[in-house]
Amino acid sequence: MGDYVVSCSAPADLTAEYMKKREISFVPFHFELGGKEYLDDMGQSMPMDEFYRKMTEGAMTRTSQVSAGEYESYFEEFLKQGLDVIHLTLSSGISGTINSALVAKESLLERYPDRKLYVIDSLAASGGFGLLVDTVATKRDEGLSVDELAEWTEENKLRLHHWFFTTDLTYLVRGGRVSKVSGFVGNVLNICPLLNVDYQGRLIPRYKIRTKKKVIQAMLERMKEHAEGGIFYNQKVFVNDSDCRGDSDELCRLIRETFPNIDGEIFQNSIGTTIGSHTGPGTVALFFWGDKRVD
Repeated sequence: MGDYVVSCSAPADLTAEYMKKREISFVPFHFELGGKEYLDDMGQSMPMDEFYRKMTEGAMTRTSQVSAGEYESYFEEFLKQGLDVIHLTLSSGISGTINSALVAKESLLERYPDRKLYVIDSLAASGGFGLLVDTVATKRDEGLSVDELAEWTEENKLRLHHWFFTTDLTYLVRGGRVSKVSGFVGNVLNICPLLNVDYQGRLIPRYKIRTKKKVIQAMLERMKEHAEGGIFYNQKVFVNDSDCRGDSDELCRLIRETFPNIDGEIFQNSIGTTIGSHTGPGTVALFFWGDKRVD
């Protein structure tokens, strides 16, 4: 771990085992399912298949961010050990959690003036957030100081691309991302909207595409267009899904066929409970490094 800690929040949608292996610390979020409160702790408290099964059966979900007090307790465990911290938050375009983290930072640095505590808005979510923090951990392992790593993260975070589609618009309608009329028509006509995360970290609908086969192909085209090196891309790819592993398997198959230089296996995992509460089952998300997001 060295003399500083790389940290993030649970909606990076990795696994607890992966985080331990990469020596990345994380703070849980909170969610309600069917009126009962749980921790979003990367599937440890509730397996993802159970979470999505209950959503499909009609259980209502609600999420809440980490409080300033929780952040303060979390950060202090490292600071009192003499460790500095670089913490990446879920995108401010999706959540206000960064504000709680900044309040905690201000309070703590008054008590630990010799320590460094960086709080960075990832402008990312789900596996995009995960791929960013995973790369930050790699840069740490390469020997960057906490100051150098904070600077690198700020300079490069907008090169992380997110593309999502969903086969069920119900949950995007519920969250206000899609109007009720558009959601009804879209479900009837089998429209699978293709969305991405913009330069302000907001989830934006980009294309209305009919049929799952066509939207998977459109996602592949966006990767060809934006990935660093085009079809010669040779870095990590993360793919997350919400209880539709067959769809994400098909996307991964096409990526391997199209991008022959992919570095190692594509990392596949579930969309976690915080993000999944808003996207619902039937969502597939693709994340990769590329050109800078400008819109």
